[in-house]
Amino acid sequence: MLLSGCGGNSNPSQGVVIIEPEPDPVLEPTEFPLQISQNGRFLVAQDGQPFFIHGDSPQALIVNLSENDADFYLGRRAAQGFNVAWINLIADEETGGRVDASTFDGIVPFTTPRDLTTPNEAYFARADAMIQLAAKHKQLVVLNPIETEGWLDVLQENGVDSAREYGRFLGNRYVGFDNIIWMHGNNFQTFEDPNDAALVQAVALGIQEFDNRHLHTSELAFYASGSLDDPSWRPILGLNGSFTYFITYVQVLKDYNRADFLPTFLIEANYEREAQGNIPGNIRRQAYWALLSGAAGHMYGHRSTWQFLPDWRNAINSVGARHMEIVKDLFTSVAWFDLVPDQQHEVVTSGLGTFAQEDSLVLGENDYLTAAATEDGTLAIAYLPNIRTITVNMGAFAGPANLRWYDPTNGNFTGILNSAPNAGDLVLTPPGLNSEGTEDWVLLIQTN
Repeated sequence: MLLSGCGGNSNPSQGVVIIEPEPDPVLEPTEFPLQISQNGRFLVAQDGQPFFIHGDSPQALIVNLSENDADFYLGRRAAQGFNVAWINLIADEETGGRVDASTFDGIVPFTTPRDLTTPNEAYFARADAMIQLAAKHKQLVVLNPIETEGWLDVLQENGVDSAREYGRFLGNRYVGFDNIIWMHGNNFQTFEDPNDAALVQAVALGIQEFDNRHLHTSELAFYASGSLDDPSWRPILGLNGSFTYFITYVQVLKDYNRADFLPTFLIEANYEREAQGNIPGNIRRQAYWALLSGAAGHMYGHRSTWQFLPDWRNAINSVGARHMEIVKDLFTSVAWFDLVPDQQHEVVTSGLGTFAQEDSLVLGENDYLTAAATEDGTLAIAYLPNIRTITVNMGAFAGPANLRWYDPTNGNFTGILNSAPNAGDLVLTPPGLNSEGTEDWVLLIQTN
């Protein structure tokens, strides 16, 4: 059943139009479910092609949007280049929903409140439809079965056995949905408590009893953490979530450099129009810093669209969303999956700025240059947060190379040199302020 006129937190008694059920769309063959690459550094589609995680975080979509509005939202995000959506399967007031965790039109997730063993078929049918809409728009859903900011106390009330039974219900129900990665946690501040960890893992293990098709990831505690900070998650997970409100390259490099590494992605950082995300340039910094530090992708979020505030339709077209589209345009135009963080500074040798302390919070004050290059010497990318002179070691490249500045605010290139010899040093300075009037630039170097 499709409902229109009920976007966001609107009153379902006002302007609701009931439309007769339509046949399910015939979906094209999917690239999902995703798998881990042979080198363990990124994800691949069913045909073996690298999958660049370029995500949005509409966490409260299931509870706050009608199917028509969700179709519009997911379609618009797909048109902007996003291919992943973080959605909470159940959401209460802590994550943009209501105290009773009901949908905007009054459907509750459990027939007995707070009892995980009593799933409400009507609610989960609504969730099914939303995930299918994401598949229609070729969106991977990072699906959180019971996020821990709002639902940890419910897990504690239910206990391990009921948590596992809930997981079994979900695994059996969603094993046939291709476009899912399971995500556990969410501001999971007590992840080090073995009792709380056991509850969340019980859901994951219950899912895996019926569903071994889909990868799992987790988000642990702010202000900074990685999924593998709790080693007990390692047998369950196929993807590491780097979570930080600090300087993103610090946490991502920590996760990239782990001996027991998994593919890692920036699962959450500052959202646009929240905290440090009030400055659009910080949204860019977070993304480029992470992607050039070994991340296989990243997640973006906006204050109005993660919870669907009344202005969510306008927020879809925010400055930050446009800049994220520019991020994806650059990385997917090159062999991003072959990039290795230049931690020894073999490509850019001077003008590096200052590497942040682990708990450095002010994004706009950090000037560190992150760079990554392919091992075959054919490609390198560097992100400069501000204008200064840098030195590039051209001897790091396999042949003559073309050098261009990429404006991260409009996606335009400015050429520097064509067929520069692969020997000696080049001293470079960005061409001035970018189109936004700020100082950050991206340097792209490719051999002929």
